[in-house]
Amino acid sequence: MSGMMPMLFCLLALLAPTTEPSAFPPIYQMSPRQIDAQIDAWRREVPALNDRVVAIARRNLGQPYELYLLGEAPFETIDAQPIYCIERSDCVVFVEHTLAMALSSNFPEFLRMLQRIRYNGGRIGVLTRNHYTEADWNVNNRWLLREITTEIAGADAAVFKQRVDRAKFFRDRYKLDAPFAVQDTVEPYIPFDRIPGVLSQLRNGDVVNFVTARGESGWVGHVGLVAVADNGAVTLIHSAAPRVREEPIEDYIKRATSDRAQKLAEGKAAFAGFKFLRLNDDPLAQLKKLDGPAAPVVWLPAGSAITWDQFVNSAFPAGGDGGGAHSPE
Repeated sequence: MSGMMPMLFCLLALLAPTTEPSAFPPIYQMSPRQIDAQIDAWRREVPALNDRVVAIARRNLGQPYELYLLGEAPFETIDAQPIYCIERSDCVVFVEHTLAMALSSNFPEFLRMLQRIRYNGGRIGVLTRNHYTEADWNVNNRWLLREITTEIAGADAAVFKQRVDRAKFFRDRYKLDAPFAVQDTVEPYIPFDRIPGVLSQLRNGDVVNFVTARGESGWVGHVGLVAVADNGAVTLIHSAAPRVREEPIEDYIKRATSDRAQKLAEGKAAFAGFKFLRLNDDPLAQLKKLDGPAAPVVWLPAGSAITWDQFVNSAFPAGGDGGGAHSPE
């Protein structure tokens, strides 16, 4: 009889309901209700924001990759892709969704926080989306992160030049005439062969920009997150075809530079190095200075046929009010 007791307890444990993290599938297979429960659990179990970012990112390993996933639907029709996606990601979608979940207390707040990260001032619209990583995303999210590239690299930092022609971008991509002036920027980065000298200064949850360059001109063509093990080993968590993966930074550099000499000889752009950004100590306090106590605030485009509350209730039925969301202007 005593031999039956351990087996009985095991069977009872299997049958008992549980909300432990291990009971849930990967995030990309979760329902909004499951994500809501997990967001609450992550805040309690992983109180440090930077560690929570990594914990959430790792729960999405294996998420299928797909480029150009998001737009402004159902609020604007110029880019009729939805404003969020759980099942798939590209590199930017993966980072934004991970950060928004880590900053939020529930699923409806995650939806608002995501738009506050994706859009300048939280104003939903194709013209206010943070299209350019260096000139838009990094700048408009200074409440959330700060650039640390020069700080950690010192004299080992290099620079690239970038010309940002938003008017041409909107005309070519969306057939829109938008009165944006051309912007010339100079951006710091750390060449890949100098990365070993800064690894000890990286932290969990740092955001990494992957720099591609040709001569003096460069741009950020990929983004991801940094994870640091107890022994100091640094890995990159990022979404790239065919799925989200985690890999040692040294392995990525080796792969990304394997054809560098050939590309440069042919006059092509090649992987050059990284930029790094770090989470602010209290980003929500910084955001409240901008948005007020209802932060994060979301603004809908004029002419939207649906309110924010209606959208939230469709994505998360009976999910509560829309929080800091404003009707179409």
